[in-house]
Formats: sequence, structure tokens, C-alpha cells
Amino acid sequence: MDKEKELIAKYAEQDEELRKLVEEHRALDERLEEFHRRPYLTAEEEVEKKKIQVQKLALKDQILAIVEKYRKMEEEGK
Repeated sequence: MDKEKELIAKYAEQDEELRKLVEEHRALDERLEEFHRRPYLTAEEEVEKKKIQVQKLALKDQILAIVEKYRKMEEEGK
């Protein structure tokens, strides 16, 4: 996981798609934190929380696919 974080940090500066995905993932993470700070969630908030979790996982999959591409490039370059 540390290697993935290193690659994200390294390539997010030059890969606009990766940067946008990471920013969107962080924004969703912040929204989830807001829900976690509340003592009680309404039914609508619970549904929204689940949707955010699903979106966040989908973004993570996209980010990891891009990172895997860069990881392979680096291995081939060695």
C-alpha cells in the first residue's frame, strides 16, 4: 500500500485524470467523515452514505488501475 501511495503522489502531479480521481476520492472521504461525526443518521442520510461508499470504492478501483499501469512501466524501465 505504501508503494501505491508513493506512485499516486509521484504521478498525480503529471496525470490530470489521476489527480482528479484522487481529489474526488478525498472529497467523498470528507463527506463520509461528516456522517461518522453525527450521532444519528436519518434513513435518507444512510442511503446517501452508502452511495458515497460505493462511489468511493469505484474511484479507488480506477485509481489503482492507473497506478498499476505506472507500476508496470517502472518495472519495465528497470
